[in-house]
Amino acid sequence: MSPPPSDASTPSSPSDRLPADTRLGRTALRVADLDATTAFYRDVVGLAVLDRDGDRATLGVDETPLLVLDRDGDRPARDRTEAGLFHVAFRVPSRAALGAALARVRERWRLGGASDHRVSEALYLDDPEGNGVEIYRDRPRESWPVAADGTVNMPTEPLDLDAVAAAAADETDGTGDSDLVDRAPSGTDVGHVHLEVTSLAAFEAIYVDGIGFELGMTGPEVRFVAAGGYHHHLAANTWRGRTDPATGRGLAWFEVVVPDAAALAGVRERLDAVGDRRQDDRDDVGVVERDDGIEVTDCDGIVVRVRTE
Repeated sequence: MSPPPSDASTPSSPSDRLPADTRLGRTALRVADLDATTAFYRDVVGLAVLDRDGDRATLGVDETPLLVLDRDGDRPARDRTEAGLFHVAFRVPSRAALGAALARVRERWRLGGASDHRVSEALYLDDPEGNGVEIYRDRPRESWPVAADGTVNMPTEPLDLDAVAAAAADETDGTGDSDLVDRAPSGTDVGHVHLEVTSLAAFEAIYVDGIGFELGMTGPEVRFVAAGGYHHHLAANTWRGRTDPATGRGLAWFEVVVPDAAALAGVRERLDAVGDRRQDDRDDVGVVERDDGIEVTDCDGIVVRVRTE
């Protein structure tokens, strides 16, 4: 299925794309109840609390920060018309780790859904403030289904929860004596971020034409983009008809991590070119220099930070 045309032509040269080893870094959320939200990501998702002060908690795995929670009780809750986060997806390294996560969710929280996407197996839930969370594991890359146009195909099928749960039991020999039981294991990271946007064309202009992701599987109301042939590092949908920029609590920012200064310079150049082509509404996109890279605010008020390793 072909996406609708964008206002800006998409670069076709491989040199105009992000390097294959691009990955996502931290995701930051604005929350009202820092204690309850921190406890959820620690006890249910399984992240370790790496740092905590009065208004911020940083959580991650193996001393690597993956999630930043900022207390912002004065900011209103996200309105149902606002763009923002659909879910942040934590990727675990094995089916056994996914089974352990399933056990934690069943014991300590509420499972919202579960799907087999043929490229991955995924659990879905919401945190205490309504932010979407996915916990998933990738299937071996050589088994991913590929469409005729070369893009990775991701169907949505029922997940065999019994088999996932059994994988965790096999890992612990049925005793529950494993680090998997209470915490996400080494190798856990942020695999992708899924956004709710007001315009898919505007999303493509920034994240494909500007930042340099490759366009993958598309549908009438959804886009998946990635670097290096991954099934998706980012997704965007218009399923709920969001019409306004993000201003309330929820997603504060997320990171795209590129391997070197040359890749970062390429992002700057592409974003400048997108701005030049959008002279009538350049204020819709804001680019700010940071000590470790750049910060981009898209036309939906969503902030992405691009930095080097």
